[in-house]
Amino acid sequence: MTDADELERLTQAYLDGRIEAADAGRLNALLSEDAGARRAFADALNLDTAIAATAIGWQLEDEAARAEPPRAAAFPVLARWLALAAGVALVLGATWLWQSRGSTAFATVEKGVGVGEQLPAGMEVLGSKHTIEAGTVELLTARGARVIIEAPAEFYFESAQRLHMLRGRLSADVPAAAKGFTVVTPSGDAIDLGTRFGVDVPESGASEIHVFEGEVIAKANGAEGEQSLRAGDALAMGAGANSVLQLRSSAFIQREELRDLLAGMRGDRQLRSDAALAALRADPAAIAVLDFEGDRPFPGTFRSVQGRWPGSRAPEFVRAGDHLKLDVGGGQTWPQLTLAAWVRLDSLGALYQSLLHADGWEGENFGLVHWMVNQATTMRFAMWGNRLAPGERESQPYPDSRTPVSSDQGRWVHLATVYDSATGTVRFFHNGDFDKEVKQSTAYPARLGPIQIGNWNQGERKLSGRVDEFVILGRAMSDAEVRALYEVGNPYR
Repeated sequence: MTDADELERLTQAYLDGRIEAADAGRLNALLSEDAGARRAFADALNLDTAIAATAIGWQLEDEAARAEPPRAAAFPVLARWLALAAGVALVLGATWLWQSRGSTAFATVEKGVGVGEQLPAGMEVLGSKHTIEAGTVELLTARGARVIIEAPAEFYFESAQRLHMLRGRLSADVPAAAKGFTVVTPSGDAIDLGTRFGVDVPESGASEIHVFEGEVIAKANGAEGEQSLRAGDALAMGAGANSVLQLRSSAFIQREELRDLLAGMRGDRQLRSDAALAALRADPAAIAVLDFEGDRPFPGTFRSVQGRWPGSRAPEFVRAGDHLKLDVGGGQTWPQLTLAAWVRLDSLGALYQSLLHADGWEGENFGLVHWMVNQATTMRFAMWGNRLAPGERESQPYPDSRTPVSSDQGRWVHLATVYDSATGTVRFFHNGDFDKEVKQSTAYPARLGPIQIGNWNQGERKLSGRVDEFVILGRAMSDAEVRALYEVGNPYR
């Protein structure tokens, strides 16, 4: 039996209260000789105490609900933890508990995308604070937990089992050996019980926990007790309370996507993408070409987060009222129109995911444009007053694409729609590939004016996710142009 196996056996016996004198001596020797064994033992105590505290809370709640006096059984359990803590202090002493965070390696950098030289692969991560303003980094803790952190972020390790997230977004994949891994945020703590989960710490406001698999214990600062979250649960940790959220698992970069992002960063693809966007801005038919960079203010309510490329920016829409406002095109009309954007959907819970909606959808305002992902998770291109040609078998009066956008949920996907009023055609493209063409018998020239991206005045017309490089052209792009725009802007390999 290895020392690690022996430590696990002795620790479990100690926690169960059945350790014998000889084994207690062996445990004491292991802890005295090995700093790593001491850290592992302390982590086990922390986890066991957290679970016990939660269980006691559940027990007392059940007893109160039955209006019975609390049983005395909880008190020996509590006394056990007090005695256990005292025993640890006697056996181990206080010195090793207060080691300097600056001299212990708590994790190792597995890989990074666009984070520069500050966190190179193979670097040992100590207890000092790290700030990343661009890119994404994957860390492997000493206990085997994999943590992916997306910029902008600020964090530091207190131990291999406690990560302080001051701002930023992370996803964690925690094996059984690292149960108890805890993410400490300004709003509260997320204590893992062997699972996959995400934590989002915005610049201001409550931190969020999203559980993809397994179970996490959440406790908001100032709250009286903990809350158990299971797969599919999400909440925001407010001041002394938690509020339930819709799960946004696709808002977090996972390991497979990070691998593909790393491959996509090789070469000069980002530079070529920027050059392609600059060429579109110079196109005489350009109505709007938005990359959301620089200091240009965009009216509306949204969160500015990282886009497809390290260090780039993109608006993120989460709440029903989140939106971005523009006024494009004035009173002009366009016989042809191309809409294209990179989109990353977090969830598909809304009736419609609003990509672009023009105001004034009524009366004689024929030709106004609405572009969305519909309840069937396919694209829809609707124009006020247009009608489908006879023979088109659509379930509603507006053209829909064929390929579901949900197949790329959790990754960036390129969507494009090309409209020609002269031919009455609407052509859809998904990741550069031609998807479907729909004929219309009534086809007005396109109109825009005041528009909203991300939400359109109604609760069911929202968008949950990010948008990057939004292109509006007053001409029809060819199939080859759409394909080239996707290929040059694809952040993956």
